[in-house]
Parts: sequence; C-alpha cells; structure tokens
Amino acid sequence: VSFTLLIFSSFQHALNSGLRRYHVAPILCQRAKVAMSHFEPNEYVNYEKLEKNINIVRKRLDRPLTLSEKIVYGHLDDPEKQEIERGKTYLRLRPDRVAMQDATAQMAMLQFISSGLPKVAVPSTIHCDHLIEAQSGGEKDLRRAKDINQEVYNFLATAGAKYGVGFWKPGSGIIHQIILENYSYPGVMLIGTDSHTPNGGGLGGVCIGVGGADAVDVMAGIPWELKCPKVIGVKLTGKLSGWSSPKDVILKVAGILTVKGGTGAIIEYHGPGVDSISCTGMATICNMGAEIGATTSIFPYNARMKKYLSKTGRAEIAALADEFQQHLVPDSGCQYDQVIEINLSELKPHINGPFTPDLAHPVSDIGAVAEKEGWPIDIRVGLIGSCTNSSYEDMGRSAAVAKQALAHGLKCKSKFTITPGSEQIRATIERDGYAQILRDVGGLVLANACGPCIGQWDRKDIKKGEKNTIVTSYNRNFTGRNDANPETHAFVTSPEIVTALSIAGTLKFNPETDYLTGADGKKFKLEAPDADELPKLEFDPGQDTYQYPPKDGSGQHVDVSPTSQRLQLLEPFDKWDGKDLEDMLILIKVKGKCTTDHISAAGPWLKFRGHLDNISNNLLIGAINIENGKANSVRNALTQEFGPVPDTARYYKKMGVKWAVIGDENYGEGSSREHAALEPRHLGGRVIITKSFARIHETNLKKQGLLPLTFADPADYNKIHPVDKLSIVGLADFAPGKPLKCIIKHPNGSQETIMLNHTFNESQIEWFQAGSALNRMKELQQK
Repeated sequence: VSFTLLIFSSFQHALNSGLRRYHVAPILCQRAKVAMSHFEPNEYVNYEKLEKNINIVRKRLDRPLTLSEKIVYGHLDDPEKQEIERGKTYLRLRPDRVAMQDATAQMAMLQFISSGLPKVAVPSTIHCDHLIEAQSGGEKDLRRAKDINQEVYNFLATAGAKYGVGFWKPGSGIIHQIILENYSYPGVMLIGTDSHTPNGGGLGGVCIGVGGADAVDVMAGIPWELKCPKVIGVKLTGKLSGWSSPKDVILKVAGILTVKGGTGAIIEYHGPGVDSISCTGMATICNMGAEIGATTSIFPYNARMKKYLSKTGRAEIAALADEFQQHLVPDSGCQYDQVIEINLSELKPHINGPFTPDLAHPVSDIGAVAEKEGWPIDIRVGLIGSCTNSSYEDMGRSAAVAKQALAHGLKCKSKFTITPGSEQIRATIERDGYAQILRDVGGLVLANACGPCIGQWDRKDIKKGEKNTIVTSYNRNFTGRNDANPETHAFVTSPEIVTALSIAGTLKFNPETDYLTGADGKKFKLEAPDADELPKLEFDPGQDTYQYPPKDGSGQHVDVSPTSQRLQLLEPFDKWDGKDLEDMLILIKVKGKCTTDHISAAGPWLKFRGHLDNISNNLLIGAINIENGKANSVRNALTQEFGPVPDTARYYKKMGVKWAVIGDENYGEGSSREHAALEPRHLGGRVIITKSFARIHETNLKKQGLLPLTFADPADYNKIHPVDKLSIVGLADFAPGKPLKCIIKHPNGSQETIMLNHTFNESQIEWFQAGSALNRMKELQQK
C-alpha cells in the first residue's frame, strides 16, 4: 500500500504543479485523496462519506433511491435520525462548497462580515460576471467595467482574501461556466447565489441556487435547510440529430411543466437518450430548469461527463467517479413522483416566448403564430452565449451555420452578438477560428460576462417603448429583462437557431425547410450544423484571472467607506415585538406575474447591489398595481396621493406604519436575488401574502424576518382591496403546520376573516422572532 501511495504522490505532485496530466489508475485513486479542484489541493472529494450516508438512508427507507436522493441524502448532517419525506420534511444538509456571483456576493459577504466569523468553513468562490455592461465589444467593455466598478471589485477581492474565499476577476467568465470547468463533479453538492447554479447538474452534481443568507449559513459551517425535494423523472429515448439540440429538450419540458411546474422538485433526467447528449449540453438543460421553478436538475454520471472531466484537466476525479459509479446513477426500480418521456429522435427545434420562457413553439410554427398574435416578425438583434449556451460545442455549431452563409456571400440581416462563457472558451474559439467566423458574418464578440442576458446592455438601435423582436440563446425573456424596454418581444432558442434566424432576419424562416438567396441570386438551404463537443487540442486557458486567498488573511483590511454610494455595512433588522401585526396598510396588490425582476430590477440597478438603502429605491417598480393597471404607481393610504412604490414605502416607514404586499401565483419566480426580500424588510414591510411562491424567494423572505404567507383559499385574493387594512393574529402561537388568521378591515367598517398557510418550521419561526436568520445566528453564538 505504501508503494502505491508513493506512486500516486508523484502523480499528484505533477497534477498540482500544472504539468501534463496523465491517466491515474483507478486503484490508485481508490487509495488516495483526490482534490476537489486544482485551486484547492487540500480539499478532497469525499465519496466514502457519500457512500456511508447513502447506505444508512437506503437501509432506513428500504427502497431503491433516485440519483437526486442519493446525492441529497448523502449530504445529510444526521443520516441516522433525519426525518425524510419528499415534499414535506426539512432536511439539514452539509454542502461541499459555495459559489457567489459579484452582484449577490456583495450582500452575502456583508452578511458574513456581520456574523463576526473569521473564515469560511467550506471552499467558496466569488465570480465577477454581472457588472460588465455590453456596449462596444469585449475589451473596451471590460476596461470600462473595471473602472466604474473598482470600489466593488476591491471590496470583493479584499473580503475574499480576508475570509478565505477564492476570487475570479472580471473577465474570467460567467460563474456557471467557471463552475462547470473547475468545480462541479459527479456527486458534489454545491450551493450558489444565482438561480442558474443548477448548470452544474450537467456534471452529475446537485447544484442549487440560493439567496446570500443561505450561503452565509454554509460558509459559517451551519447545516443548511432544504425542504425534502420531490423528484420528477424525465426519461429520454432516441437520439438528438439535425437541427435539434439540448436546448430543445428544456424548451419542450418548460412547455410541459410551465414556470411553476417544477417547484419543490428536482428534475432527474434518465434513460437511453441521455448518452446522445454532450456534457455541456446536459448543463444547458439543467441550467434552464430554473425557469420551471425546479430546485435543481441532474443527469447520471456517464462517459460524456468522463470525457469532459478529462478534457478540463480532472481525469483523476473521473477515475474516482468510475470507482463509485453505483452511487452516481439512480437505483434500478426507483420511483419518481412524476415521469415525463421525450423521444429525442422526434424532438423538433423549439423557440419559446415572448415574455415568458414556458410559451413553447416549434420553430416551424413561430412565424405563423407571430403573425396571428401581432408580434413583430423582423428580428432586430440575435444574441448567442449566456450561462445557458456558451460552450465550445455551442459556438462551433453556430459557426458552422455562419460559415455556410458566408460561403454564399451572406451576412446577418439582424444585429448579432456573441458572449463567450469563460476566458477559456474565448481563448479557445479565437485559436480555433470560430470567433472570426462569427465576426465575419456580422457578429460582435462581447466580454466574458452575463451582459444582455441580465439587462447589462446599452442598447442603441431602438427607443424605449418601440415594439421589436429579439432572439437569444439565453434562459429568461421576462418583460424588459434584456434591455428595459417593455415592448421588446424576446424569444429564447438554441444558438444555432439564433444564428440562422439572424442571417434570415425574420421569425418566418425555418432552417429545416426554407431557402435563403445567396449573393449570386441562387437559392440554397442551410445544412444542419455539426461541431465537435470538445476541442481536438487542449483548451486554451487564456489569461490567468484567479486570485488565491492567502493561507492567513486575518491581517487583510476590508474597506467600506461610510460615504460610499455602492457599499453599505448592514444594520441588524428589528426583532419581533411579541405582538400581532395589526392594521397593516397594503403597499401594493400585484396583478399577474411578479418575478424578482419586477420586485428588484437589475440592469442599471446592479451598481447598488452592495448598498441596501440605495437599491431599495427600485422596490417593486416593475410590478403592476391592480388598482390602476400601472407600474410604479400606488395610492398612499395616508395622503391619498398616487406615487412611486419605493417613495410610498419610505413614507410609511417614516410614519411608523407597517405594511404588506398582496401577490398572485408563483410570486418571486426568476433570479435568486435576495434584494427582493431585503428591500421590503428594510423599508418597513412585514408580510407578503400570495397565492403561491417560488422556492428561493420564499426562503429569502423567511431569512430576512418577513412572513411569506399563502391564501388557504386562493379565491380570497379577491377579497382584499388595496385600500383595506390587514391584521395577522395569533402570532403568539405561531407554530409549524398551523395556519394564521388574517382579519381584513374594509374602509366601510366591515370585516372579513380568512386563513393563511405557511411553510415555516421551528427554526424558521425563530428567524422571524429574532428579526432575521442572521440575528438568530448571532444569538446562538452568544449562548
């Protein structure tokens, strides 16, 4: 054994020294430690613990387990005593690592600083991808972002150094691509402060999007709570071919399940069709699972993942995964709560939208549907990239389409932009010629960042309010999300379809059947694109953009100026006073869809993500007020004047008046941004009452000491009017599973009583009583 370990030590030294990586025999991996990533050589993959926990739970439950259950239950804090019931019990979990993007990392690190802890307890990283605005091209936009956001980047870099968090500098790429390339692996449990964290499921990990307060729990070494997810199985048969792509799988699933159909569940893909999808293609499918409300999505470990791990310098993890493969695939005979079956051989290219990602259409139908609905037919801009579709394969397939057009003397009729997912992807597609082909067809290569996908787009080709159509390979297409124009009709599809439609310039073009006219006047038909899933040569890593945290960061100074307009240290929220919430005013009764974009807009507001008071000036400015059908216009119940939502909330707070929000279905869907919970709490809100909540937002509200409640009878939504007052009574007996009573007081003096449900457990009730989860953490530290 000692000889074996000696041999492996030599291999490990070579790996950690950045030398050529050799295949490591499985027997060596089995008997030695394998690093979770090249950046953390002393943090190891722990399949032994996963195996031990799985065996304990399987014996207790006495049934076959799904893959999702294996990984989730394999990370239980107490597998012997944890109560386990899908969709009901709360699990206490020990995730392996944390990842944060720069917009949410600001508040997460501010909260961690408030905790008083000296260092993070698990491997954690910060990724600078959200604050780079697309304007004129990658290099110029990156330089501008570094200048404008210097204060924020300095804060994140120094906070990372002080508290032991790795820092990926601006220009490194989008968080989810960096995670896939470096941190995700089969069986990992990773939480990230971004809703598209499930992207890592493409490598067989349970990767879950959360709010910053959840990340603080994990970084503090506290067990993380998650309601035991249900498991929806998606059985894939057949094989992808032609113009059909991995993106079409999730576009189809979104059409079936809708934006809330996956709430409280993990989507688990399985079946013989899985092996026809590349690893990055699986990541695309998992990524956009966020759009159906899923807790996360996952694929079983297979040869495509092994190939990707090896190509990204992690053959040693692949070898170890081979040894433990039985725990990285579902048990035979396992039971799903729901099963959807998709025959990939019959799957047609899809395009979803506008205004919601679950409005699914075959590409062959979209032109006729658009004409019927009065949607603009001409495409103004096509945009490829984003965390969902910016892999080497995605860029290659798009370049294959562009190359055909160029051969016939054509360029894009629409404006066309390309967003590489990471510095590694950018450098590799530059080396291999894809980037130049995409430029030659009329494309503009943007920075390695989120850009227009999250509204970081200084769009000049239209005026606000102008009706127009864009097509993207992004994940979301909510009203105004990409360019802040409510009249932009955004459609999401695969990168190769975006490229084809941008060349044609119209939604009426179907590349499977329609012809284009070349510069020579001859008609030609685009052939279905084909491209390598991974480069033939090694990936080109490009520029080094990673900052290691020092071994001892205790002497590092983290500067937050008291006069800063970008950063603000947090003050604790007030504790519950032990009384019922009586005579609350209604700030707004929301009509229809209300995403976190409506509650806390992104785009130009991203610059204030580290300053709670300043960003609170965007509270609910996108939500539609049922009283007048307008956005950002509500009645001030004390003055009877209409004004902006944030101003009205501030007035109530100044007057010492508590207030509530009334919402519709799936309130808070979309991004994981916890500012959508911090802002109402900061401005005096106490209760959010809706027909239903999106998972992440409901948890974020609880973490900040608010009461997210749902109508026991959804029809009671109609009993509450914006001019009413509300009282929540019985809080002295607030208990898990026990509904709360709401008294509605109408202006004419009449009253109605309705019941409101909640999903609080005992520890979450303690968050409410303490004023926030962070307050409760401090209370426990002082005991």
